[in-house]
Amino acid sequence: DKNSNTLYENSVKRKEESPNVVHLTHLTTPESIYHLRLGFAYLASKPYSSVWYLWLLWPVTLWFMVLTKIYRRTFVVERNRFDQIRLQTWAIPTYRVQYCLKRQKESINNMIEEAVLEAEEKGASGEELNRYGEVYVKKHPQLKVKLVDGSSLAVAVLLNSIPKGTTQVLLRGNLTKVAFAVTFALCQKGIQVIVLREDEYEKLDKSFGTKSEDNLVISKSYSSCKVWLVGDDLTEEEHRKATEGTLFIPFSQFPPKKLRKDCFYHTTPAMQTPMALENVDSCENWLPRRVMSVWRIAGILHALEGWEEHECGYTMCNIDKVWEACLKHGFQPL
Repeated sequence: DKNSNTLYENSVKRKEESPNVVHLTHLTTPESIYHLRLGFAYLASKPYSSVWYLWLLWPVTLWFMVLTKIYRRTFVVERNRFDQIRLQTWAIPTYRVQYCLKRQKESINNMIEEAVLEAEEKGASGEELNRYGEVYVKKHPQLKVKLVDGSSLAVAVLLNSIPKGTTQVLLRGNLTKVAFAVTFALCQKGIQVIVLREDEYEKLDKSFGTKSEDNLVISKSYSSCKVWLVGDDLTEEEHRKATEGTLFIPFSQFPPKKLRKDCFYHTTPAMQTPMALENVDSCENWLPRRVMSVWRIAGILHALEGWEEHECGYTMCNIDKVWEACLKHGFQPL
């Protein structure tokens, strides 16, 4: 088509589109680069899973790993539109294992801070972070961009993922902001939360500030509970002790390994997106098509509702308000 060249020239001359919402993510494994839209469209269109033939590309994968060490800036991996809201996903060139290394902490924080300031410069009105993000607000109190970690929506989704009629829930995993909040909410609803370690019990009980009304208990028994809320620190030994038919509901951003064929596994906190969300042609990590993590949805809600407060550090939005706003805009529970 003779018009193709003209169309291309006109498109590259246009002014760069400024996002309303920026979602910050990062690579998980070295092979995850191929599952982004920058990699193979075929892999990006399916939930993330390890495929054997990517081992043949290890020389290229190693080159990418070296490149991520040199290129220490975020890059755009996806652009979407929802009503009048322009959405962008930016990837930080780091891998999951690096977040566990203390020597990488300063470097990663610097990259996130640069991304926040770049989003501010481009006029973004919502910024979703994978960490609590309070340090950036304190360091830059003049920020107009709102930092949103999505914890309140994660708690709302978890509460609505627990089967009706449940009276006991076992909590196991690293105690995060979401873990504290969902435990408190369950105890307030009269649902008993069982923990296995004394130090976890003390931290949770102390954080409540009020009596847990005997709904927070410590126990060594694995057999009495059929619903488990699990985080990143779930060990294989503990996993094996669950009774047949146990439902594992992750409260972390990474799902547990499916070690048991006789048990059920819920997805990480996520929701079905409305059809009005445009340009959704790839999967978000291991989630199915048109399913989005709550940490990503939370930033969109902030922009749609025009909320002016940050949700970072240990600040939480009203859980019921966030849940109702989510349903109002067409997001549906799985």
